[in-house]
Amino acid sequence: MKLAFIADPLDGFKIYKDTTYAMMAEAARRGHAIHVLQHKDMAFEGGRVVANAARVTLTGDPDDWYRMDAPLERELTWFDAVLERTDPPFNMEYIYATYLLELAEKQGARIFNKPEAIRDFNEKLAIAQFPQFIAPTLVTADAARIRAFHHQHRDIILKPLDGMGGIGIFRVKDDAMNLGSIIETLTHNGRQTIMVQRYIPEITQGDKRILLIGGEVVPYCLARIPQGTEIRGNLAVGGIGVAREISARDREIGSALAPVLLQRGLLLVGLDAIGDWMTELNVTSPTCFQEIRQQTGFDVAAMFVDALEKHAATWNA
Repeated sequence: MKLAFIADPLDGFKIYKDTTYAMMAEAARRGHAIHVLQHKDMAFEGGRVVANAARVTLTGDPDDWYRMDAPLERELTWFDAVLERTDPPFNMEYIYATYLLELAEKQGARIFNKPEAIRDFNEKLAIAQFPQFIAPTLVTADAARIRAFHHQHRDIILKPLDGMGGIGIFRVKDDAMNLGSIIETLTHNGRQTIMVQRYIPEITQGDKRILLIGGEVVPYCLARIPQGTEIRGNLAVGGIGVAREISARDREIGSALAPVLLQRGLLLVGLDAIGDWMTELNVTSPTCFQEIRQQTGFDVAAMFVDALEKHAATWNA
């Protein structure tokens, strides 16, 4: 197959842990042709969605890992599959890219994950579609509602709906220390909606990344464990990733969601859970393939490319 990866610049990849690289390497091993582009390389012109995409050859040398040909303009329909792997932030440029990709999809391009699904599934708020699997949660910009939620639960987490990597997450304990200031800051004095959740003590055992691929649950997760006085397990803020077999509860949640999310156009989802509760659904560029493989031997990238090969021909059907 001819594969197009929409990704951040390759020079910034850390290939020992990058999930997009693991996808590329497995696809190339199977003989698929790898091409790369960025959002800025796409255009709508002459009634078609086109992009300047460059063919990439992987060298196997960790210090000089790719060779890139000169970019050529292609219609996105020319590729057998287009993989959206651009990292957040999910800003207006990202949204504009999903509009272009959706146009390309209507012209016959096969986009993974589907652009409409990426746009519709806010990675924080999407969990509200599955309330049976979430801890007590409030979504509001109303300070009075947030104070009442804290009064009820006494120990809460507050976070922005557009955050990534653990940025902007606050914990407020029973003493309500700085609650007013945190509400003002996160809601921009009541002008921006945020998420508030009951604190889940099992965070000390890890914020688990559970991967759903092609409607199936990967049997291992990566628990991101907070260090020191941190409440955040995100690897970006110093959390330590420990791979482990998923629990019965993790499998219950994953098995319930995986086929539903696949039907909605999400081939790959990173479900986050703390203890017995789902906390986020990551759909833009879920990671942790390599950490799981390195620690358990389970080849997540191979499972992903299997699913890609299975669904590519019929993705728009």
